Amino acid sequence: MNNKYIKSLGGEDEEEVLGNKGRIVSTEETEKDAWQLSLRPQRLDDYIGQAAFKENLKIYISAAKSRKEPLDHVLLYGPPGLGKTTMAKIIANELGSQFKVTSGPAIGRPGELASILTTLQDNDVLFIDEIHRLNRNVEEILYSAMEDFALDIVMGKGTGASSIRIDLAHFTLIGATTRAGSLSAPLRDRFLITNHMQYYTKEELKQIIIRAAHILQIDIDDSGAEEIARRSRGTPRIANRLLKRIRDFAQVQQSAITADIASLALKALHVDDIGLDELDNEILKAIIYKFGGGPVGIDTISAAVSEERATIEDVCEPYLMQIGFLTRTPRGRMATQAAYDHIGAVMPENK
Repeated sequence: MNNKYIKSLGGEDEEEVLGNKGRIVSTEETEKDAWQLSLRPQRLDDYIGQAAFKENLKIYISAAKSRKEPLDHVLLYGPPGLGKTTMAKIIANELGSQFKVTSGPAIGRPGELASILTTLQDNDVLFIDEIHRLNRNVEEILYSAMEDFALDIVMGKGTGASSIRIDLAHFTLIGATTRAGSLSAPLRDRFLITNHMQYYTKEELKQIIIRAAHILQIDIDDSGAEEIARRSRGTPRIANRLLKRIRDFAQVQQSAITADIASLALKALHVDDIGLDELDNEILKAIIYKFGGGPVGIDTISAAVSEERATIEDVCEPYLMQIGFLTRTPRGRMATQAAYDHIGAVMPENK
């Protein structure tokens, strides 16, 4: 399989496809990330990052417990890999409640949601991942469930139709989404606690990496953790993934993970000094060298680098914009001065 975005990471069975979800710097969760479950903190005090939200959350949870009421419904939104699911599980642990998990695409009909809601007990936490993908008919059932803790069910059709109301347990709904803008206003307004999950600082990522290395019994020094943190795109999922791969290089070298070992491994994995991989750099080079720095449409970029539009929009572009390498204009994407400097190109004077 000859593709420049495929890099073997330890034999054919462990090939990582660097063109979509398998990219080692992709924020999307894959089946190969299941091992990271053991690294997830269980309590707020163990959770690193999102400091302001954590402090507020402690107050909300303490107040709800003292009143013996369920916590208000919570909406967590932001890019993949920042800990939305982990935070939801921690909230349930802090409340001492049962934690039930489902996702928007998994609930296809109103009856399926009704069967989930009717099995909940008082103070249970229901977590719906990708809540923006809920069917509109399903979403409408949630309105009364969230507001009144009741289900309104219509029996029959036409003039003979009647409505019955089923009371539900007082539960807490936690919704997670990568696209808060796709939520309808009525649903969004019913979440009284909302938080935009922020990218992590290098120091926070360093602490996460050191904690993960301790759990996995990996020998790592501060310089090695700093090097990995610097290239992890502000995302714990990527940091843990890089740590696991770099461990292989350190093991072969019979060494702890140092800055030199980490740098050597990341170079072999085609991850550069700021966490960009080959695809990210191909996008920047295409915009700069083929289209004069832009503006250029996303479909044109997609064709130029032979990659799906969705991958560029959802996976590559957010981070390139976050670090100031790309800007969006009504006419298309444009490379910034920082992108020119990174690629080593000279920005035209008329830009």
